[in-house]
Amino acid sequence: MSRQGYSALVAKQLAVTIDRSSPVPLYHQLAQQLSGAVNSGELQPGDPFENEVALGERLSLSRPTVRRAIQELVDQGLLLRRRGLGTTVAARKVHRRAELTSLWDDLARDGGHPATRVLAHELVEDEQVALALDLPATTVFLSVVRLRSSGATPLAVMQNWLPPGLNDLSREDLEERGLYALLRERGVRPVVAHQRIGARMPTSAERRHLAIRGSEPVLTMTRSAFDAEGRPVEYGDHCYTASAYSIDVQIDER
Repeated sequence: MSRQGYSALVAKQLAVTIDRSSPVPLYHQLAQQLSGAVNSGELQPGDPFENEVALGERLSLSRPTVRRAIQELVDQGLLLRRRGLGTTVAARKVHRRAELTSLWDDLARDGGHPATRVLAHELVEDEQVALALDLPATTVFLSVVRLRSSGATPLAVMQNWLPPGLNDLSREDLEERGLYALLRERGVRPVVAHQRIGARMPTSAERRHLAIRGSEPVLTMTRSAFDAEGRPVEYGDHCYTASAYSIDVQIDER
């Protein structure tokens, strides 16, 4: 490897200030400054992260202190540890709230560049979907499978079923706009949903579309959505790359 290629892999030494007179634990001081460097863009996704031994020696901190700080960033999804490859800055996650929004809206809100490719677009009957939406088993739905990306990075494979009255959306519409934005233009607003979140191993097609390698699982979400009058709006079955995605749930005590 050339000297230039090697230098590109050298971890950046971040400027860190540790106040030993502060009541804030040393590991937390370190974690806050390290996470700030990632969130500010000083460290970019894929950048190598300074070895914990070297970082501890440079800052005169014990190895357990440094390890605990780094583990906090790993737990937050900011750093990625891989055996044999060391620690690197993780891809920026899309944080999706467990509420009635679309991934397109989430990406646009967070400053991303949502893009969609329609993989399938057909009229079907599906008894399971009909049951979930409390419709007759012979109901004809528009079944749409889309690959959603942020820029060139694939994030999700999403299948949605739309009931009569909403099943005339075109491929072009769905590639240019988010589904919920298209529904809002028609005066349709989902306000109630049953949503289930889980995880599983991806299918071969999902691996291919999401460029997944190794044994990484996918996050899953199924959702039956209804409007304010209880009319069915859509049924969705989505999967997301776990390394670039998280779902935030806020629980309020009533």
